[in-house]
Amino acid sequence: MMSTSASFSANLASFLGPSRVLTDPVPCAAYAVDKTIPAAVAKPASAEEAAEIVRFAALEKVALIPCGNRTKLGIGMPPSRYDIALDMTALDKIAHYDPGDLTLSVDAGLPLAKLNAALLEHKQFLPLLVPWYSRSTVGGTIASGIDSPLRQFYGTARDFLIGAEFVDGTGKLCKSGGRVVKNVTGYDLHKLLIGSLGTLAIITRLNFRTFPAPLASRGFVASFQNAEGALALRRAIAESSLTPLTLDLVSPELARLFATQTPQTPEVAVFAGEEQPSGQSLLPPVGDWFRPSEWQLCAAFASTPEVLARYERDLMRLATNSSTTSTKFLDDNSRPSLWGRLRETLSMLLEASPAAAIFKINILPSYHAALFASLRQIAVRAALPHALIARAGGTIYFALLPTSANDGNTNLLAQTATQISDLLSASDGPAPANRGHATLLFAPPALKHAFCVQDISASRRLKAAFDPQNIFAPGRCF
Repeated sequence: MMSTSASFSANLASFLGPSRVLTDPVPCAAYAVDKTIPAAVAKPASAEEAAEIVRFAALEKVALIPCGNRTKLGIGMPPSRYDIALDMTALDKIAHYDPGDLTLSVDAGLPLAKLNAALLEHKQFLPLLVPWYSRSTVGGTIASGIDSPLRQFYGTARDFLIGAEFVDGTGKLCKSGGRVVKNVTGYDLHKLLIGSLGTLAIITRLNFRTFPAPLASRGFVASFQNAEGALALRRAIAESSLTPLTLDLVSPELARLFATQTPQTPEVAVFAGEEQPSGQSLLPPVGDWFRPSEWQLCAAFASTPEVLARYERDLMRLATNSSTTSTKFLDDNSRPSLWGRLRETLSMLLEASPAAAIFKINILPSYHAALFASLRQIAVRAALPHALIARAGGTIYFALLPTSANDGNTNLLAQTATQISDLLSASDGPAPANRGHATLLFAPPALKHAFCVQDISASRRLKAAFDPQNIFAPGRCF
């Protein structure tokens, strides 16, 4: 990290004011990325101030990383330089909201939970129910690229992000897209910001299409002794006329974590009917209806009471024809305990292991059965605890959960990670070569240096176009 001179701090504070520039090591440590601590923290109050800070960084040849509430800074490679943390949380306003047109323009630093609370007053919401939900900001969620269990029905942010305002590497204020759903102006450059980890631009404002909030919803969980049975029921549901909001498959190891642990992130109500009891800030435990030693297929669905009743009949019929060992329908009292854990899966995995390595694997659902078996075999051979959750659309989150973070584990994790990557590219693997892709999403810094499965050649070309001086999060591939 580049040390900051007195003139550096003075220049930065000259246009922001001393109260919005931190240089003390203690508060700066809270902005560390993979143990790299910035020399200063700048807190702009507007997009114009953020642009001025970028121009300052370009002039001084220092590197900066934008952040919100810092829940997902562990994603990506460690930065090669990190001088200024750009805290965007002061940009926290809803700039434009048209409930009748289902469109929204919001500042990047606004917390998701606060945004959805405002939208729910108009019976609408933004389906970005991501890990660390109660703390995550809108901009940080888009920059991280993390999805939500609701992608089964609503898709990902790519499907409802319709525009953005951002600052490029020269300090220029830029716009892409617009505030209407059917926008045909120019290229969709704003969608390149999804998952960019702050390496391309400083997001200042985002435009979304909003959705009607579910009026009434139910949860459904079916238990199986093996993955094949759960996959068969998942396939039957996918081929039926049912349209679940979520459809996730949980391994026994993750189910045991759900049954024994509570996410540390404070919980907030998401939909009507989910209000927390007075004084309660954490998710309630799952009930005795949950069978943690088995594979679980978890679904949620929403509609009118009449349609919900039909859903229950159809799901019970499909479950009866499968090899399920138990089934349970969840109401507003029991559903949040499971829904919340499905949403907070990544945070719970990181809390469970001091050196967790979490892979995001994208592969066609038809290859899941063979891939599950191969991933389990690799983890067992390395004697590493492991867990997975699989979305019906094909995305798998697979976690290796060593019990300690010593150097021997780093070497073992690197070897195991290489085997997982090779598994998806082997011509004789569980899927045809090049039909799947693995990204090392979260991992200890030492493992990131030893192993990176991302192909960043295209990313480098994009970065050169957006950030020609390489001042935005240098070294953090995306």
